[in-house]
Amino acid sequence: MSMAHQPRVRVMVVEDSLVVRQLLVHIIASDPRLVVAAAVSSAEEALQEIGRVQPDVVSMDIRLPGMDGLEATRRIMSEHPTPIVVIADSIEDSSLKISMNALRAGALTVVEKPVGLSSANYAGIATTICTQLYIMSQVPVVRQRSFAPWREKATISASRRDLEWKAARPSVMGIAASTGGPPALAKVLSALPGDFPLPVLLVQHMGAPFMEGFASWLNGLMPLDVRLAQDQEIPSPGRVYVAPGDRHLLLSPAGTLKVSGEPPLGNQRPSATMLFQSIARSAGRRGLGVILTGMGEDGAQGLVEMRQAGGYALAEDDSTAVVYGMPAAAARLGGVNLSLPLDLIGPRILKLAQGDGE
Repeated sequence: MSMAHQPRVRVMVVEDSLVVRQLLVHIIASDPRLVVAAAVSSAEEALQEIGRVQPDVVSMDIRLPGMDGLEATRRIMSEHPTPIVVIADSIEDSSLKISMNALRAGALTVVEKPVGLSSANYAGIATTICTQLYIMSQVPVVRQRSFAPWREKATISASRRDLEWKAARPSVMGIAASTGGPPALAKVLSALPGDFPLPVLLVQHMGAPFMEGFASWLNGLMPLDVRLAQDQEIPSPGRVYVAPGDRHLLLSPAGTLKVSGEPPLGNQRPSATMLFQSIARSAGRRGLGVILTGMGEDGAQGLVEMRQAGGYALAEDDSTAVVYGMPAAAARLGGVNLSLPLDLIGPRILKLAQGDGE
């Protein structure tokens, strides 16, 4: 079916600044995939109108008069579950913290707020906003997930090598996520103690201006020390090294971190597949890989290579994943030893790190 015959995605814009609101309306109206269903200046007005407007996706400013964007996100997800894209000022610490908490409350992603038409990066920001609004409008969101009683299931029948794997205690862990990732990563990593015996290398797909704020937000939630990775750093146990914005994070054969500007892989930089491939090469059977919620297939091929090298891989189960894309692709390709719901991943990582694979 051609684009012309598809219904356009209906966007509700929530933004208190008249100038920015008009700019967002202009940006959205210029995209043939989108249409502005409503543009309001406060969270209260958004909550009042959302039931009538029934947008496919909400563009949410985070700093609003009265009720802020975080509380508005909570209320929308409780009363009228709708995909929410947070539009935030990337350089204000207070906005960053509220944005990250909005992701935890159910918003799907955060993108940079546009500035004037004459700005050098206006076109890139405008394209990113429209693409994210369109993509996120397709994500099914629900008030509250109900989980069936869980029985562990190995994604693939255990081979002899899998059964013997527990003899090799891991020396490093790689973890990756995309859409829905920040709250999932917070839950998994918060389950690990401050004396966790492995360094953790983390890839989260998110706009480059938000990565430092994301790392800082995660750091405040857990005993582990979370920081942006630096090139040639020696990774230490109990620390989480986050791939910086628009840079790959790799583990070098010497065991040091490599922050790389190599071209994107599968349109992703950082690439989860490149992280996992580097762990496969450098750590072999002492590599532990974890893949959580996210769109697309990034990470899948990398986990296949980790398993081929004798490493072990966990994936988030479809019962909890906001988007069962990346974990599904990894399982389909044979890159996963075990799929688990989110609550069980942290405890299982701890057991594996202690050399108890069963």
